[in-house]
Amino acid sequence: MSKKPKVAANTIALNKRARHEYFIEEEIESGLELQGWEVKALRSGKANIGDSYVTFRNGEAFLFGATITPLNVASTHIICDPTRTRRLLLNRRELATLIGKTSRDGFTVVALSLYWKNAWAKIKIGLAKGKKLHDKREDIKDREWQVAKQRIMKNANRG
Repeated sequence: MSKKPKVAANTIALNKRARHEYFIEEEIESGLELQGWEVKALRSGKANIGDSYVTFRNGEAFLFGATITPLNVASTHIICDPTRTRRLLLNRRELATLIGKTSRDGFTVVALSLYWKNAWAKIKIGLAKGKKLHDKREDIKDREWQVAKQRIMKNANRG
């Protein structure tokens, strides 16, 4: 029996809605350009990537819509903007494929998860295509069937 994967201890924030709203074609790991107060806030888990997506300007990728709530003990001489646009650290080849697919093929790039990899904050972004309403209903039906099937198997094994 395969269990639902647990959220790892190194995960900071998940975007569960992304997999419900989009078909994820490809996943790419990217670094984030952060300020010191943002790293401290991430260490205490004060991040939300629920409404975030990736935009492209001047050949660079930027994370838009992610919220990192500053700690109340943050430095007083730094102005903390919780929703600022943060630059993503991708190599040239990954940037070229993402820009090409989003401009040509109607894809969008959404943030999937924010996590620690060693001492670095990484973000997993996904090349996504929007789902229609009937696709979402089909996914819900499949999920409910999997739960019912597990329940039936559990009860059958008891008897």
